[in-house]
Amino acid sequence: MICAALALGFGMKTDGVQQGWYDGVSIAFAILLVIIVTGVSDFKQSRQFQRLAHEVDNIKVEVTRGGRRINVSSADIVVGDVVQLKVGDQVPADGLLIEGYSLSIDESSFTGESEYYMPDPFQQAFLRSGSKVQEGYGSMLVTAVGASTEWGHMMKLLSNDNMLEQTPLQERLTEAATFIGKVGLSVALLLLVILIAFYFTGHSSTSGDAKFRAGHTNVTDAIDALVHIFSISVTIVVVAVPEGLPLAVTLTLAYSMRKMMKDNALVRRLAACETMGSATTICSDKTGTLTVNQMTVVSSWVAGKFIVAQSDYTDEIMYTLPASLRSLLFQGIVQNTTGSVFPAKSSCSQDELKGHERQAVEVAGSPTEAALLWWGLKAGMDFEATRLESRILQVQTFNSATKRAGVAVQDIDHRLVLVHWKGAAEIIVSMCSKWIDMEHLQKDDDSQHFPGGLLMSAEKRREIMAIIDSMASSSLRCVAMAYTTVEREDKETCNRGTWTLPDSDLTLLAIVGMKDPCRPEVRAAVADVTQAGVVVRMVTGDNLQTAKAIAMECGILEKGCVDELKAIEGATLRSWTDEERRKNLPGVAVVARALPSDKLLLVETLQSMGEVVAVTGDGTNDAPALRKADIGLSMGIQGTEVAKESSDIIILDDNFTSVVKAVRWGRSINFNIQKFLQFQLTVNVTALTVNFIAAMSSGDVPLTVVQLLWVNLIMDTLGALALATEPPTDELMQKPPMGRHKPLINYAMWRNLIVQAIYQVAILLALQFRGIELLHLSGETDATTINRTVIFNTFVLCQLFNEVNSRQPYEQNIFRGLDKNHLFMVIVGATLALQVVMVEFLEKFASTIRLDWQQWLVCIGLAALSWPIACLTKLIPSIHRSKS
Repeated sequence: MICAALALGFGMKTDGVQQGWYDGVSIAFAILLVIIVTGVSDFKQSRQFQRLAHEVDNIKVEVTRGGRRINVSSADIVVGDVVQLKVGDQVPADGLLIEGYSLSIDESSFTGESEYYMPDPFQQAFLRSGSKVQEGYGSMLVTAVGASTEWGHMMKLLSNDNMLEQTPLQERLTEAATFIGKVGLSVALLLLVILIAFYFTGHSSTSGDAKFRAGHTNVTDAIDALVHIFSISVTIVVVAVPEGLPLAVTLTLAYSMRKMMKDNALVRRLAACETMGSATTICSDKTGTLTVNQMTVVSSWVAGKFIVAQSDYTDEIMYTLPASLRSLLFQGIVQNTTGSVFPAKSSCSQDELKGHERQAVEVAGSPTEAALLWWGLKAGMDFEATRLESRILQVQTFNSATKRAGVAVQDIDHRLVLVHWKGAAEIIVSMCSKWIDMEHLQKDDDSQHFPGGLLMSAEKRREIMAIIDSMASSSLRCVAMAYTTVEREDKETCNRGTWTLPDSDLTLLAIVGMKDPCRPEVRAAVADVTQAGVVVRMVTGDNLQTAKAIAMECGILEKGCVDELKAIEGATLRSWTDEERRKNLPGVAVVARALPSDKLLLVETLQSMGEVVAVTGDGTNDAPALRKADIGLSMGIQGTEVAKESSDIIILDDNFTSVVKAVRWGRSINFNIQKFLQFQLTVNVTALTVNFIAAMSSGDVPLTVVQLLWVNLIMDTLGALALATEPPTDELMQKPPMGRHKPLINYAMWRNLIVQAIYQVAILLALQFRGIELLHLSGETDATTINRTVIFNTFVLCQLFNEVNSRQPYEQNIFRGLDKNHLFMVIVGATLALQVVMVEFLEKFASTIRLDWQQWLVCIGLAALSWPIACLTKLIPSIHRSKS
């Protein structure tokens, strides 16, 4: 801007107002154009990040309205809604607790204390928005929402700038740009001093043949010469400072984040976009990620009798069970659940339900809970009537550590206290000492409230475990149900919060096998990511046999795999020493019956081995592993708010295929940045070298300030937009993962950069010093201006042709995929059109002159030579470091 002001003032003084304003105004306009384009681009990306931040805060909540449970956005909750809370949820509003079982609330965001608050629904407990449910479940009546809550008052003072923080790659490129800028500034200052010294000593000319002669050169001429020297130095600075590098990263991240959103991956932290491209292993959850998360009971073992589901809606054998057994089963299903059943919009009777009218009711709850409820409904269970027959005294909620849930109920009619348990089949069976045999039950015997059980012998226990293994090997999730009674003298203790539900000497009721089929597209996705050099490991809480069966379906394990170290249990992982884990883990593909601590241990061990680890998780207990992993991916549908808050990326459809797409985009981001870096540094090196050598030799530069600002606009904005928006290709997934500390420019890119820069410098210097002779311009009146225009035009066209080269740093075929990238072709075409306008119509603005068609052909021909040179350059072998 200083240069523009000086050029304006001295131009008007020298050439008059009508002619002298061109240079100064041209420089100012060019500067404003660059600033406006860059500023608008930055503003648009900032708005994009804000929209994404809004999506991150858009939490889905289950509320009861008009007697029906529906899912709504947390922003749509109103006062009077009844919100259903479960483990891992974030309380979305202020409200009064209506009902709660084993509730434990984390209010550390308000109190700063790590101790959990256990509210009592009978004491009008108040829950505050922003707190988190650590354990248990319940319901809350909303009393305040949005900015009216305590959390809202506090958040007014804060802003979510998380999306606008610089990523590691942005920081590295900013540092690189700053370093290059310092080098350019140093060169410019050196050149300024040398040219001033040359001028005052008479060794060189700065304006025509005029030299400084003491006593002869007037002050005006001296100042004009000094301004000209200063403008030359400014051009060096303009071309040397690569301010487009941070902009390129911003454009790439914004474009990729928008596209990842369409691919069901919502980015919460920008750094995860880059890191995802370096992932070497993915530790994936099973349920809902590799499978469809739609549980259906396909077989069951009830009181010693196998029952195989004959259809989706009926199971006539269940109706033949004795009434006492069915009553006990129904009570365990209805009372020991976090799900619910309510009439559909077009309600119908229980008889109609039995007659294949599944739409008569709607079931809410987790897939496992919903499957059990549907199983009971098919057998004639009346949810509301069963719930009213007994009263819940105490609940022990399900968690990933115990893998079981229990409830104590008091029978209203018989004043009995029963404790029902359900959970992982082998765990529940290990708690049982009795089992119910169908043959010993008198059909429809209602004289006793609950049937008696037989002692479970060692042989019978082995037989039952074999049944569980048989179901699990068919990729079924096995859930067992058992019960016990509480002695009369213990009944009064049931209401005390410290009472522990009895978990021994249980009587086994049933084992249910649920099918959660693999997603049809997962096998191909696993194959793609494995081909890309990324190891997929399945970590699940399911039985080992179930986990192996699903892993084989997904392609994580080979069919018929007998290697015991390929699939292990969490207990095995814990029992290994650090050395054994480091030795054995490379071959482990499945970890079954895994605790949350096992997943964290797995992540820490893999990271210590130099792996870049991506982890998927959906539960509260997955939060430590998600936070510890290099990339944490939470599930958008089944994931708890605690898990989402601990993650870097939210997979909106809970699908493993979306995880693989995130890997593709991560690799694409890093690759696009490398391509742009190669492109821009070629321009910087060429322009800096040409201007410095020309200035040192002749005291003048071939490229003016306005021209270099135009080139900067091409490089920084249009070039960044063209190269940064290249979509991911299949070739990216056929290469090994990028290293954790890979260099910004590898050897192949340095090779391409140096060869192209040498070629461009050679032709531009040849035109600078011998251009008038080579172009046969000796007789032309404007020979110097034509030559300088040819230099400028050739330089710009070289960048356009090299932009195409930069798309494929490794491929011989630089045009591969060009026809599919319409945005790239539009940008290159628009840049070429603007260059024609600059040369042919903006002569005074750009200090150019119109060229004839032969001169245009020369410019295009010299620039086009960069294509065959690029192909020949790639024949030169590049050295690759093994650790790059």
